[in-house]
Amino acid sequence: MLEGELADAVAESRPGEYVIVPAGRRGPRLLSLGELEVVRDDLAERLHRLRREQAGRAEREAAKRELVERMLLDPGRYRWVKVTGPEVGEHICKSWHVRPRLGIIGALAGWWHVKISSGCPLATAAASRRGWCIGVRMRSGAEDE
Repeated sequence: MLEGELADAVAESRPGEYVIVPAGRRGPRLLSLGELEVVRDDLAERLHRLRREQAGRAEREAAKRELVERMLLDPGRYRWVKVTGPEVGEHICKSWHVRPRLGIIGALAGWWHVKISSGCPLATAAASRRGWCIGVRMRSGAEDE
């Protein structure tokens, strides 16, 4: 039961990643009560540690998503701030970057906007098939046409 919960937690926390599981003893055998308790305690500790990591990551991702929302509402307040897709829990090449419009002239005039870019300098065929490398530009929360 704990092994199934641990496997589910690992699969949810690291989608698309290969996880190396340490090999146990080879071949079937009966474990003593003491050995079963050690295995149970180890599984419970690993599950607890993984859930703690997931909770911490979820809090950090929620804070970054909230930052992105605030950046879109008031770009001038978050000058030069950049948030990437993995920071908000998205597994894509994407970033939100507050930049001045028209370069240095926009910076001096206070014309700031959020640019949403793919972050991928060269889109590869594999990245395109996965749906990565999607670029969109935003102007103060409204899409450019």
